[in-house]
Amino acid sequence: MNKQQLASKIWESANKMRSKIEANEYKDYILGFIFYKFLSTKELQTLENMGYPKDKLNEVTEDNYSLVESLQNKNGYFIEYDNLFSTWVNMKNDFDISNVRDALSAFTRLIKDTHKKVYDGIFNTLETGLSKLGDTSQSQTKAVKDLIYLINDIPMDNKQDYDVLGFIYEYLISNFAANAGKKAGEFYTPHEVSLLMSEIISEHLKDREKIEIYDPTSGSGSLLINIGKTASKYIKEENKIKYYAQELKQNTYNLTRMNLVMRGILPDNIVTRNGDTLEDDWPYFDEHHAYNPLFVDAVVSNPPYSQNWDPTDREVDARYKEYGIAPKSKADYAFLLHDLYHLKSDGIMTIVLPHGVLFRGGEEGEIRKNLIEHNNIDTIIGLPANIFFGTGIPTIIMILRKDRENTDTLIIDASKGFVKEGKNNKLRACDIKRIVDTVINRTSEEKFSRVVTREEIRENDYNLNIPRYVDTFEEEEEIDIKQVQQELKEIDKQIEEVDKELNVYLKELGLDEIDRAMLKTMINNFAGGPVGMERAGDGMAGARRLLRIHRLRTA
Repeated sequence: MNKQQLASKIWESANKMRSKIEANEYKDYILGFIFYKFLSTKELQTLENMGYPKDKLNEVTEDNYSLVESLQNKNGYFIEYDNLFSTWVNMKNDFDISNVRDALSAFTRLIKDTHKKVYDGIFNTLETGLSKLGDTSQSQTKAVKDLIYLINDIPMDNKQDYDVLGFIYEYLISNFAANAGKKAGEFYTPHEVSLLMSEIISEHLKDREKIEIYDPTSGSGSLLINIGKTASKYIKEENKIKYYAQELKQNTYNLTRMNLVMRGILPDNIVTRNGDTLEDDWPYFDEHHAYNPLFVDAVVSNPPYSQNWDPTDREVDARYKEYGIAPKSKADYAFLLHDLYHLKSDGIMTIVLPHGVLFRGGEEGEIRKNLIEHNNIDTIIGLPANIFFGTGIPTIIMILRKDRENTDTLIIDASKGFVKEGKNNKLRACDIKRIVDTVINRTSEEKFSRVVTREEIRENDYNLNIPRYVDTFEEEEEIDIKQVQQELKEIDKQIEEVDKELNVYLKELGLDEIDRAMLKTMINNFAGGPVGMERAGDGMAGARRLLRIHRLRTA
């Protein structure tokens, strides 16, 4: 069974198991158990590498202080034998929901202090959600037992299996997003959009020996991970990418951390925060009170679209003071300016936004003007509508940089390049390549892309609406009026012939002749045009059959 088949099997089973539980909730439970299996397997691998005897695994307990310390130093946590995922599986009918509650409580207690930022509270959503898996302890036990047996099929024994695990995790998140409706946007950016942004950013960063990347609205962490995965192809040494992530919702924040850890990223390269990106900027002081402002090589984000925020007293905020304050009812530019602020001078950022940011006036118009005059907007990519789960509105990717030599802006209309898949549209590999190549080569192509000068944007009063610059209008085929008139004459002639033949039959049947104008109206109402004549022909065949029956009866 390949990874696609395994992922599909797990999804189908999980979707049946969840019964009446919302997809958006159930994902937290199954993904939480997958992560717990990952941590358990990692500890068993560490014990094997330490030369620990397999026949003494039952002695891996909290009382073995030196072993606890060794495992904490290597992994950042400790799980005793009775609480390992594999132990749960082997318990079979002796397994009980209380085993999970005890294990998760112990895990939190035994996290090493230096790793609390990565692991502390990571199972909170799973712990509080266990009661939703059934009305009784017995029903909860059965639901969890079914889940762990299902998850047990996922291989996690070696580095190659991390790719399978990552694929299955992404597959499940994607499918849960497709079933979560409007809530999907809270935690997932479609893989194809993520890949498009990754290719653009990695091209810009390909000559660097180490990089730092940041997602201030990280969701499940998939966007950040794809950026790192693509960028790592150009970096010779391993573990040279540092990941910064911030997420508002606790359960989604936990997904970010799980996803990063399961991809084999070192805990020292994971820096995450559970907080409001706009309300609480990334702190300037670390836990040691050292001044450490965050400026990174790349920022990526897919923030919530046009949400409310509190702009009170933001005029002195370093993120906004040079550009302006986004309106209270639309935080799109607040997120954009936050991202831009945290870029290094030679960095790059990509952000997904609704089309309205390109042309709305007021405060947003002023911010847009300042971004153009500061020479920050590098590229605008118009995406197909209905490409994101939970919303059908058309969106854009905007690419911005702090220091640019050129002063123009590349505008791409990629709205027509997609394939329909279920309810949503999806970028194909050829669509992604075409966009990436256009961005890299900065080319103008009729009905697709155009490099626009700053002077022209000024002349358009800083309105960046894509149709102003990229004309995708397709002219309709010209109609030959004379030919149409000739066809109409032919149709009239055919109607007249049908009229005559039908009246002969009607007369023989002893019926009144039909009025020619009435006949013409009936045929036109029935179908119209040549098709109508074809169907009228079918009607004449029926009339002939009726006449034959009449003749037989009167013979």
